[in-house]
Amino acid sequence: MNNTNTEKRKIILVTDGDSCAQKTLEIAVSNIGGRCISRSGGNPTPITSSEIVELVKQAKNDPVVVMVDDRGNTGIGKGEQAMFEIINHPEIEVLGIVAVASNTKGVRGVRVDYSIDNNGNMINAPVDKHGNISDKKVLYGDTVDIINNCNVPIVIGVGDIGKMEGKDVSEIGAPIITKALEEIITRNSTQNKKGYRH
Repeated sequence: MNNTNTEKRKIILVTDGDSCAQKTLEIAVSNIGGRCISRSGGNPTPITSSEIVELVKQAKNDPVVVMVDDRGNTGIGKGEQAMFEIINHPEIEVLGIVAVASNTKGVRGVRVDYSIDNNGNMINAPVDKHGNISDKKVLYGDTVDIINNCNVPIVIGVGDIGKMEGKDVSEIGAPIITKALEEIITRNSTQNKKGYRH
């Protein structure tokens, strides 16, 4: 997707930013031909939403993938705050969010539209940190609660990026997170005329 000055930049948000997730995500973004804002990686998110938006605007082409991370904060941490502000920025169009599961306690969780399990299957259920099907109604993670207050086209759940019992490691090409990003792009291009999920 080529960018022009008159169009909103198209981004995908990913709710994880630790070093393992960042390394794996950079490979996945390369797989889809996008651009990754590596400086948004960190645990917690190290830069502000305004700084992230400026970096997005400088990226050569869309889609641009941005990491947000609360580092286990059960309240609205740096990652969730940045995510909310980015989603509501007038120059940004969010194609979707990859919601990453964790073992964080005391969070509401988020309803996902689909998940990619650790075998690469698309399922109509949340997953846990390991990418296994969850028996819960929502996906639990430390940087996902704010998504309930946001208007985005699609939310796809995954387990811990770069891990998932060895099934998403960078050495094998980050297949699970790559599939999640591909699915957001595909669903957006074929269904974005039908409106948002909220």
